[in-house]
Amino acid sequence: MNILFVGDIFGSAGRRIVREHIGHVREAHHVELVIINAENAAGGFGVTPQIADELFDLGADVLTTGNHVWDKRELIEYLSSVPADSQDRPRRVIRPANMLPGLPGYGVFEGVTDSGVAYAVVDLMGRVFMNGTNDPFHAVNDLLAGIKAKVIVVDFHAEATSEKVAMGWHLDGRVTAVLGTHTHVPTADQRILPGGTAYQTDVGMSGPYDSVIGVEKELVLHRFLTGMPGKFEAAKGNPKMCAALVTCDRETGRASSIERFMLGE
Repeated sequence: MNILFVGDIFGSAGRRIVREHIGHVREAHHVELVIINAENAAGGFGVTPQIADELFDLGADVLTTGNHVWDKRELIEYLSSVPADSQDRPRRVIRPANMLPGLPGYGVFEGVTDSGVAYAVVDLMGRVFMNGTNDPFHAVNDLLAGIKAKVIVVDFHAEATSEKVAMGWHLDGRVTAVLGTHTHVPTADQRILPGGTAYQTDVGMSGPYDSVIGVEKELVLHRFLTGMPGKFEAAKGNPKMCAALVTCDRETGRASSIERFMLGE
């Protein structure tokens, strides 16, 4: 079974490059499950229900998010109105499961592929250099106790490489893949851990690489050089789609390979 995980879509350039490539990648690799991190898809900050629908129309099965999930207020109502057992599109947009209690939405989605394989997607957020979350290590232990599917993909949206690597080892042999997001720079450390879990510290951004992690470079340089604040805007130059392709056993969930992509115009 092949799973495609697309790294953080950033702005209109990211949406465009994903639209150009995702179809032929899915077809060429016989992908059965598509997961996209969409938290920066709306101008670099958050995601709207309309953009979520666009990504579902491109073939996404589940959309993950992260620390920018609340940046577009219309998404709050979108996530608040869906029951836990729904399979509709709003339920397939998930936010970090270890956010503080009582917030809208859910941190896990459990579904079944068209070929009948049960799967789960878990969204977690790190605590090192980040705020507003509970301990992701204990949170995921509790979540896994209630998941019956063998194919389980974890999006770990975290800043620190050490925390991401630690999560990989923490979940080795218990999930199919631990794929890092948030830092927008693809890492070359993809591997299969000894217990059969695919791991990559950061899948990378699907967005403009003539930028500073997605933002117009002149605006970021101005802040560094002067110390003065300014409004950040999404860049558009040199877009790339970064993704990871994970192959796993549909019965056991154990991964056998992971391949990273960086596709441009």
